[in-house]
Order: sequence, then structure tokens, then C-alpha cells
Amino acid sequence: MIFSSEDLRVYVVRDTLRYLDDWTRSAENLLVGTAIQESGLGFSLREGHRYGLYHLSPAEHRAVWDHYLVADPELASRVRGLAGQRSFVENPHRELVTNLRYATAIAWCIYRRAGAPLPPPEDLEGLALYWHRHFRRRPSGTPAQFVRNYRELARPRTAGAA
Repeated sequence: MIFSSEDLRVYVVRDTLRYLDDWTRSAENLLVGTAIQESGLGFSLREGHRYGLYHLSPAEHRAVWDHYLVADPELASRVRGLAGQRSFVENPHRELVTNLRYATAIAWCIYRRAGAPLPPPEDLEGLALYWHRHFRRRPSGTPAQFVRNYRELARPRTAGAA
């Protein structure tokens, strides 16, 4: 883990979802849980051909742009606005590792394109099933692991904790 789940939640996920006009507690919890499940909150930023906090592949990245964002120019413009000007042109997939807000927006678009309603924010089992069905075609874990990992790593910091 390279940072706390609370820092990710407040400074990356919540800010990104609000920027995209898509913030809900359910979406926030789902993305935090996805980062926990996929990379251990950044402990592993590469697994095979998958990169970044959400372990996205270049093919998944391209599919978001080619099959989802292409149909929504306003959302595409907002997502593109999160990417670095030069770095996106030189190596767009590197943005998945180096740009947390951009990677979060792409991960959110994977869920958004599913079009299914999100479970309530406190329904960890429902969020885990949502992740399992809509985020990873070949899941990197089980819904039970998602729930266990979320409960272990998504605890907010307490006052006086380091």
C-alpha cells in the first residue's frame, strides 16, 4: 500500500467523480474497493500487461476510448482534460500509472458503460459482485476476497494514527 484508502477516497476518487459530475457514495466505495482489490492500493502497479492503481490493460484503455467515450464527446473531453498534455500524446497508457485522477476516470468509465444501477454504498457484497461482473472479464479475485480486502484496507484513519 503506497497511501491510505482515506487519502485515495478524498483526494483522488471523490474529486475525480465530482469533476465528472458522477459522485455518489456507491461509486466512491466501488472505486476504492477496486483499487484495493486490483493493486492493494498501489502496492503493485503492474501485473502482467495491466498497469496502475486499477490494473488496466492497454486494450481495456483503448476500448474505453474507442467504444464508449467516442459516443459521448462531452465526457470524453472531461476525461481527456485530466490527462497530461504531452505525456498522453507520447504514451497514453503510462497515464494509467502516473496520473491517479485520469486512471480513476478510465476505471469509472468501465463501470459506467455497464449501465447497470449501483448497489447501495453500504452493500459490500453487492459492490463486490458489481466489480466481479463489470470490471474484470477474467476476475483477479472473488467477490469474497473483494469484501475481505475492503474491510481490511478501507478503514479510515483514526485521530493520532500515523
